[in-house]
Parts: sequence; C-alpha cells; structure tokens
Amino acid sequence: MNRKFGTIILDTAFRYLVPFILVYGMYVLMHGEYSPGGGFQAGALFGIAVVLGRLIQGEEAMLNISGNTAIILAGIGTFIYGFIGVLTMLFNGNFLEYGAFPLNMAEADRHALGILGIEIGVTICVMATIIAIFDALTRREEW
Repeated sequence: MNRKFGTIILDTAFRYLVPFILVYGMYVLMHGEYSPGGGFQAGALFGIAVVLGRLIQGEEAMLNISGNTAIILAGIGTFIYGFIGVLTMLFNGNFLEYGAFPLNMAEADRHALGILGIEIGVTICVMATIIAIFDALTRREEW
C-alpha cells in the first residue's frame, strides 16, 4: 500500500488507538505464563498495529516494517525459540527444560526466564509473519 487510505478522522483514531494496542500486546507477552495469552497473541497484536499503520498512513507510517525485513525477523524469532531449546540441552537437560540453565537463581525464576525467552521468539515470529502476509497480499506487480 503506497498511498494513504485514511482521512483525518482515521488518522486521529489510529494515533490514539495504536499505543493502547502496543501496551496491551506487551502486557499479554509479559503475563503469558500466568494468564491466558502469550507469544502468539502478543505477536498478533503487534502485527496488527503495524498493519493498521500501513493501511491508514501508507508507506510513510511510523511503524512501518517492509515484507523483506519481516521475513528476516520471522527467521530471527524462530532462531530465538530454537536456540533456547538447544541451550537447555547443552547444559545436560531435556529440550526446553529451563531448570538446566546454569544461572544463580531459583529454579522457578529460571523457568520463568526461559518461558519469557520462548514467548519473545514466538512473538517476533508471529508479528513478522502477519506483516509478511499483508505485504504479499498488497504488493503491486510491475508489468
């Protein structure tokens, strides 16, 4: 979407709505271990915030991530998820057994830190995938 779609009303509503979407996405990410939600839901919220920006403000949106950058970010998110799982195996634990981390803290804290790392990876991957799909659907073909 190269050109702006929004009017002054949509642009103003977008400027008031998106910060709340981003804050709620961060809340869902941080409290995903204890309450419903987590990486997938937070990634969907962050991805929709970027898509809304591109729909309403066009290419000059403040939260603009291109499709190629989104594909790279999806790979980075997948790498984070896999790296944390393999890291636990390197310290003589099973896959995603967070108690095997050699950190000087209680096992519950190591577990919470491991889950947060996994959810951050999933969040990045889901957000980037939504943006990449949106970019693929709205890309104009040059003839």
